[in-house]
Amino acid sequence: MRETGRTSERDAPGLLTLILLSSLSVVSMNLFLPSLPNMARDFGTDYATVSLSIAGYSAVAAVLILIVGPLSDRYGRRPVILTGLAIFCVATIGCLLATDITTFLCFRMLQASIIAGFAVSRAVISDTAEAGQAASLMGYLAMAWAIAPMLGPVFGGVLDELFGWRASFMAFLVLGTALFLLCWVDLGETNRNPSETLLAQVRSYPELLRSGPFWGYALCIAFSTGAFYAFLGGAPLVAAVVFDISPATLGLVIGSITGGFMFGSFLAGRFSTRYALTTVMIAGRVVACAGLSAGLLLVALGHVHELTLFGACTFVGIGNGISMPSANAGCMAVRPRLAGSASGVSGAMTNAGGAAVAAFTGAVLTAGNAAYGLLAIMLATSALGLAAALYVRATAPRPVEAAVEALGDGRDL
Repeated sequence: MRETGRTSERDAPGLLTLILLSSLSVVSMNLFLPSLPNMARDFGTDYATVSLSIAGYSAVAAVLILIVGPLSDRYGRRPVILTGLAIFCVATIGCLLATDITTFLCFRMLQASIIAGFAVSRAVISDTAEAGQAASLMGYLAMAWAIAPMLGPVFGGVLDELFGWRASFMAFLVLGTALFLLCWVDLGETNRNPSETLLAQVRSYPELLRSGPFWGYALCIAFSTGAFYAFLGGAPLVAAVVFDISPATLGLVIGSITGGFMFGSFLAGRFSTRYALTTVMIAGRVVACAGLSAGLLLVALGHVHELTLFGACTFVGIGNGISMPSANAGCMAVRPRLAGSASGVSGAMTNAGGAAVAAFTGAVLTAGNAAYGLLAIMLATSALGLAAALYVRATAPRPVEAAVEALGDGRDL
């Protein structure tokens, strides 16, 4: 990245550094998912307990995502990112050496510190690039956010089959250590105007929370993502007890929903500028609910097959890909001058909601109800996302052109 006047070229990191930071932050969620059944057997516990490695991680990340931004505003991007990576590496060693589920889960929660790489990398781009270039760089990061979750489970499934579940955490350690060294060399301090207090950004939250449309957009994002978290929490059990799918094959299955997301995102890119934000949001929610309803009906009729069940789940990825860009744009446009706070609050809601849905899914699914139970939970969560989108339509029926104008001149929606 070039010099912009706000920071020097020497301090600005390479784009590859930021892509790797974002990718590791995302893939740390799902690389080891194909190993959950094997981990439960190894630790001598049930699936619901070991699935807390998803829910607990997400809950901690939901809290951290609210504070790492203000911390980087106050103390700088470099120390926050390096500290997050260091804690991640130490926590990964703890996961590797854990001999009981309690110790493993404690260190797994600490791994959530890697969320600093996801949250602060966007601020680094804002520090070092002009608006037009920043939009382009964000696009590259978005590609990493989409591709990493799709490839992660595949890689994790292969590692599990070849070397066992701990191999995934060995991969985390190697990647985290290498990235720490890369950031130590390549990432200078890009925040040249640190804030005076940590509370400066947090004080703007109440204004957002009084906005009805903000809640609608944010809840649409949270529930849409919640259906994906339900899939992450339940798919390994369904694959193991219903279809007897190998960990490597399960990785491909889990990655398929992200493939659907990429296709949905392509559709959103083609049509989002032609229709209102809420129209696109509702369309995505309808796609998700329709696919899940069809899958649930087929399972109820006795057609229990990998393509039936996981094919229906892929519609969640497609629907999310259609809905999320518009929902995120609307969330940021409600109060343009508070876009950063909106990002933090909606991100925390999404992670917290995902943690709750993943924990609930892991707790209620059993060998007897796994097939239809997973689809039912995902359908209920997607339907709540549809309700949130309809609420926005009723309270803020503004076309996409108005949202773009509001972002351009600073007006509130």
